[in-house]
Amino acid sequence: MKVLITGATSGIGLQLATDYLDDGHYVHCCGRNSATLDLLSNKYQDHSETHAFDAANLSEVESSLQGLDELDAIILNAGTCEYINAKQFDAEMFERVLRTNCIGIANCLQLLIPKVKPGGIIGLMGSSSSYLPLPRAEAYGASKAAIEYLSRTLQISLKSSDIHVSYIAPGFVETPLTDKNDFPMPMRVDVKFASEKIRAGLAARKQEIHFPSRFTSILKLISILPNRVQQFLIARVLT
Repeated sequence: MKVLITGATSGIGLQLATDYLDDGHYVHCCGRNSATLDLLSNKYQDHSETHAFDAANLSEVESSLQGLDELDAIILNAGTCEYINAKQFDAEMFERVLRTNCIGIANCLQLLIPKVKPGGIIGLMGSSSSYLPLPRAEAYGASKAAIEYLSRTLQISLKSSDIHVSYIAPGFVETPLTDKNDFPMPMRVDVKFASEKIRAGLAARKQEIHFPSRFTSILKLISILPNRVQQFLIARVLT
């Protein structure tokens, strides 16, 4: 199987790339960290290919990916997280997060959808934060809610082309991004657990892959409650 993974130089993306490579698949590893890409290329030189680019830059994406052959699966995982102080709203930060998390995925989709073969899979990395409005996550949560909506529309639009789309919504995962968080992260899992869940979910062609299920199921349950009840529960937990 030929797989392409963005954000393959850190966190979940790096673990996914390593696991697919260890299983013998051919992996296009994409990211901005050339040193990590070189390590992957040297270790798996017979069944890997590396591409260094910033997904938020369309011209870089075009020059890096336009020559690729057909792919069986793509996992658009590259992303970032920054938290906003609502009383001192930072528009540049908001734009920066959305450009990386949303526009970066859109840039890749433009180049890669035509390269996904019939029966292929597209995995879009979201977050369980898209289920609920969370303080300080105005930018991050909005970007992931956009990806959730995008995933659901593509599931309909690409069905006739026999391309499956999965929305991936992790809870807290141990990565360099979450290591910067200054708040409790209940039921946080490691990247190996995340990779196993994502790969199994994609193989099963699930429309939504969320984990750890005990944590994400609680969020999904709260999300169907009236807004006032949601806000009350969130305030009780977070303040």
